[in-house]
Amino acid sequence: MQTLKIYDYPIYIGDIWQEFDDFLKKNNYHKIFILIDENTEKHCFSRFIQRFPTFSTYNIAIRAGEIEKNMDTCQAIWQAMFEHGGDRKSLMLNLGGGVIGDIGGFAAATFKRGIDFIQMPTTLLSQVDSSIGGKLGLDFHGIKNSIGVFANPKAVFILPDFLETLSAREIRSGFAEIIKHALIADAKQWAKLKKIRDLTTVDWTKIITPSLKIKQRIVKIDPFERGLRKALNFGHTIGHAVESMALTTPNSLTHGEAIAIGMICEAYLSTLITEFPETELTEIATFIFDIYEKYNIQQFDFQHLIALMQQDKKNETDDINFTLLHKIGTPLVNKTATIEQIKDSLMFYNTYEIT
Repeated sequence: MQTLKIYDYPIYIGDIWQEFDDFLKKNNYHKIFILIDENTEKHCFSRFIQRFPTFSTYNIAIRAGEIEKNMDTCQAIWQAMFEHGGDRKSLMLNLGGGVIGDIGGFAAATFKRGIDFIQMPTTLLSQVDSSIGGKLGLDFHGIKNSIGVFANPKAVFILPDFLETLSAREIRSGFAEIIKHALIADAKQWAKLKKIRDLTTVDWTKIITPSLKIKQRIVKIDPFERGLRKALNFGHTIGHAVESMALTTPNSLTHGEAIAIGMICEAYLSTLITEFPETELTEIATFIFDIYEKYNIQQFDFQHLIALMQQDKKNETDDINFTLLHKIGTPLVNKTATIEQIKDSLMFYNTYEIT
């Protein structure tokens, strides 16, 4: 079992059950609300409840998927907490992936002006990225995470065993954030990752901690995303737009699949704007296409994607804001690109020849 720390909350990785029991006994909560979705209820809840001590608990179940990360679902969570005796001495336990962590944390941070919450992430994506850092939010008017707060959990408990419940697609989704962490902060880790060809043979326990340490270091320096933390947005300006648009179609994407697209496009923008080497762009694109199936972005949708990017919360002026790469491991934040450059990056993705 390993322990990391960000400011005032610990991150436990591995056999976390003793620390979990100690945490609950120490805090003596009046009521524990366990937020789950249909996936974690089916695949993870039985593993979890076997180790759960005898406390006063109430399960709140929501449907799975990014489509549920909205105000209506949040209101349903608040309603359940009111109806079942939630007070300021209650705890919200978020058992699930990134959507559960986001909406559960947001609901807890705003319920009666804030109650404690903890994250127990069950997907690779949430274990390496979204469960730490204190960014919580909802999607609104088709814009991802456009309503949100910064609020830290009391603790994060990461049990790699939950990864056994995931589909190959969910594993690929989480791997995208691992790639991102290496590209923005650790060239040596990127050199290791790019040798991977089969995700089914990866020992994730050896990869989760180095990836978490990258995010931990960045968040400790810049907790409120005023500078360096913006580096974590690499791939996300274009990726979030593609993800949001895909949600309205029969061919929706996971978060990681969309971020993989965004990383290729934004690496291309880096060659135009920050002198990022074209050889490294080719290396990134080739590796990502080895892992992720190509997605058909229709050229007539480019303008819609631009409109979504213009609503991105990271923008500080009328310009669209990006994190780009100067070289592997060296990000440059607060960079802008023209509309034509962005369209060119989407065309680069569309026309890239997969060898």
